[in-house]
Amino acid sequence: MTAAESGGDTDPAGTGASVPDPDLVTPATTHPIADTPEPRRRSPIGPLVLLAFAAVALWGSSRMTWVTVTSSDGLTEPRTDRLNGGVWFGALTPLALVLLASIAAVLATRGWLRRALGVLIALVAAVAAVPAFALLTNSGKIAERAAKLAELPARAQVGEATTSLLPAVLALLGALAAFGAGGLLTRMPQETARLSGKYDNPAFRRADATEQVSKQRAGASAAGAEQNQLSERVLWDALDAGTDPTEDTANSAGRTDDPDPGEAGGRVR
Repeated sequence: MTAAESGGDTDPAGTGASVPDPDLVTPATTHPIADTPEPRRRSPIGPLVLLAFAAVALWGSSRMTWVTVTSSDGLTEPRTDRLNGGVWFGALTPLALVLLASIAAVLATRGWLRRALGVLIALVAAVAAVPAFALLTNSGKIAERAAKLAELPARAQVGEATTSLLPAVLALLGALAAFGAGGLLTRMPQETARLSGKYDNPAFRRADATEQVSKQRAGASAAGAEQNQLSERVLWDALDAGTDPTEDTANSAGRTDDPDPGEAGGRVR
C-alpha cells in the first residue's frame, strides 16, 4: 500500500516520513494533553506564614497590659488601672483582623492586584509599629495619656505609670512580620498560584485561557514549532471564549507540510 492510499502524504524533503493529513488534525493529535501536566505555579507560602504570625502577635498584644498607672485623689484609697493594648492603641485589634483577612485576599489574587495588596499590607504594618516603637523608646507623655485613657477624675494625681516591654515587643515583631510579607508580595512574579480553579471566576478563566493560546501561537510562529503544551482545562476554556486553540496549528500544517498534489502524485507513481 502506498502513502497516498493510506491517507497520509510523504515528506516534501523526500525522507520518506509520513506527514499527517491536515483534515485529520484534531485537538487530541495537535496537543497531547493527557500526558502533559500544566506547570506548577509557586504558592506564596512565606507571606502567608508571616501574615498569620503578624495577626496572632497583634491580637495577643492587644490582650496584654501595656501600661499600669497608679493614682490618688487624696480622698480615697490609691487606685491602680491596667491598660491593655486594645485600650492604649484602639486600632490594634482591627489591624490584627485586617491582616487575618488579607490571607484570604492573597489566595484570591495574583499579578499586579497581589502586588498592590502587598503595598497596603506594608502600610498597615507601619501603622501598627508606631505605638509599640513609641512605648519602647518612652516617646510622648505616657503618664498624661494613661490618666486620660484610665478616665481619672480631675483631682486625681498620677503617682506612677509603668510600661510593660513584652507586649510592645510582641506588637513590633508582628508589625515587622507583616511588613516582610508585604515586601515579599510586591516582589512576587506574575505567574503564582491562587485559589483552586473551581473557585475562579469563569470570565477570568476564559480570558486567561485566551491569553495562553495567543502566547502559544506567537511562540509557535516565531520558532516554527509548538513551544508549550496547553492543559485540557485551558483548551476547553479557550473554546468557551470563542477561541479555537487548534486553528492556527491546523492551517500552518496545511500550508507548510502539504506538498503540491501533482508532485505527490508523481512521487507515488
